[in-house]
Amino acid sequence: MRNERLKQCIADESVSIRETMVTIDRGAVEIAFISNREGKIIGTCTDGDIRRALLAGAELSSPVKPFIQRNFVAVGECVGRAEVLDLMQARHIQQIPVLDSERRLVGLHLMRELIGTVERPNWAVLMAGGKGMRLRPLTEHLPKPMIPVAGRPILERLVLHLISYGMRRIFISVNYKSHLVEEFFGDGSKYGCSIAYLREQEPLGTGGALALLTERPQHPFVVMNGDLVTGINVAEMLNFHERGRFNATVAVREYFHTVPFGTIEVDGEDIRKIAEKPTQSWLVNAGTYVLHPEFINRVPNGRDCPITTLLDDAIRRKERIGAYRVLEDWTDVGRVSDLARATGASPAWDTN
Repeated sequence: MRNERLKQCIADESVSIRETMVTIDRGAVEIAFISNREGKIIGTCTDGDIRRALLAGAELSSPVKPFIQRNFVAVGECVGRAEVLDLMQARHIQQIPVLDSERRLVGLHLMRELIGTVERPNWAVLMAGGKGMRLRPLTEHLPKPMIPVAGRPILERLVLHLISYGMRRIFISVNYKSHLVEEFFGDGSKYGCSIAYLREQEPLGTGGALALLTERPQHPFVVMNGDLVTGINVAEMLNFHERGRFNATVAVREYFHTVPFGTIEVDGEDIRKIAEKPTQSWLVNAGTYVLHPEFINRVPNGRDCPITTLLDDAIRRKERIGAYRVLEDWTDVGRVSDLARATGASPAWDTN
């Protein structure tokens, strides 16, 4: 759940039980998050909490503050989907809020969204044809997407991730050592989905393989780089794309860089400002896209075509391109250092 909907789930600690019930109903996630005057989340309140308050003699006009639950489970912004599911199952809860370092609500994990039991009509294309030269010697005998992270190939992690969001039709573009990919996944039946292969005779870039689709999707489809270790909420990204009526949506991630030196601003020979090791940030391409089916008709046959070229063309056409911010864990495994980071654990925490 994203910020535009999160506000509907927040009630101030000063409101009544009745007003809290309105918040629970409006948010439609069976819980209200209670904030103090600084906007920090200090507790939660559910229908069950209100029912117990009324049974204890409270009135609908009574303040909700004495009845809120101050001990609640929450996670930080970088905690992965699998770990969130483990927490839900261990604590028998359906919702886990995402809090930033100032304890403000920036996201919400819902069990019904995480398990993805509803089959979606959207297709997914995984780009897995690259040679992974920067990961040599690991990729001398193995395609980069088949490198294991915590005992499971990166590409298999992506396939399982998509399936968990109800996606059942998956295409994988292959080129370098393609037989290893095809032998591992087969037709997808062992995963309960359909997997077909877009076989590149020559490397076609991050978008060129789309021209190999012999059928055309009827709905917006997902394209992902095959070397990502990520917990991106695919269902929420598709919902964002459809709500915004975008022609394409690009997942973006905030990237920070700290300059290792003090920087100096000068005016001629005069120093105007000194900043000690400043940190700058940019939004970077997170390697996941949602595209309108029309984009396939724009891909040249048999030629290298970066997906960013298709997006640049769409921008020049004045088409709407959405930026979906990725809050979940995300690593692009392009270098050995990235692979090492991808195997690290992200801590969860609670308020107990």
